[in-house]
Amino acid sequence: MAATGASVSKVPTIAELDAVSKYVPESVLVKRKAEDEAKKQAAAARVAAKKAARATRATVFKRAEKYVAEYKQRERSLVHMRRTAKKAGTFFVEPEAKLAVVVRIRGINGVSPKVRKILQLLRLRQINNAVFVRLNKATLQMLQMVGPHIAWGYPNVKTVREMIYKRGFGKLEKNRVPLNENSVVEKGLGKHDLICVEDLIHEIATVGPHFKEANNFLWPFQLSNAVGGFAKKLLHFTEGGQSGNREENINKLIQRML
Repeated sequence: MAATGASVSKVPTIAELDAVSKYVPESVLVKRKAEDEAKKQAAAARVAAKKAARATRATVFKRAEKYVAEYKQRERSLVHMRRTAKKAGTFFVEPEAKLAVVVRIRGINGVSPKVRKILQLLRLRQINNAVFVRLNKATLQMLQMVGPHIAWGYPNVKTVREMIYKRGFGKLEKNRVPLNENSVVEKGLGKHDLICVEDLIHEIATVGPHFKEANNFLWPFQLSNAVGGFAKKLLHFTEGGQSGNREENINKLIQRML
């Protein structure tokens, strides 16, 4: 008759088996040594990654504070110059805009090949696509040629920031990647000393030295249909329509489409 409460057999450990066995294959020893070395390297890499992330986080905070101070100082300078000109009874000429945001508002029906090509060069392949453009003689001529199919103007820092944070996607190895981490920007633009989203926003808003690389890194924005819709698309903005240059009023349109 079997005894009750028999002890459960214990599974021997590797050390116990080694003690019992007189010979351990060399391949097993080499494998164990490699595994132990890999564990040590992984642990060291995790510690180094934590230190690097902590240092990067501190750098990001300092840069963000510097950018905010720069934006405020620029606004104060403009306000001061406007007040000084008004007090002196003269006119203050606003600085020329260097950045434009362009939104496609019409489709391809009845579009000439030349206009279609320009829209492709601007990366405006679909309705409600939006891109940032550096303003110069060449880009102004292109915008004038495709004027009836786009709405464009001069965005402020708030508009640039909200577009990137709310609708921004980056291009990594030809893949569309959401900008939900600073590491995405660092991977794509780290060689240009752009390591966080705030660096990207600053480079775009101020049209910095690496604007071309930063703008190419950004995937064309896909905006929503404007709240309230578009009325009179065929007319220019100055005629009560929607197309063409609307200068600072583009910020209100972008807010309706985010």
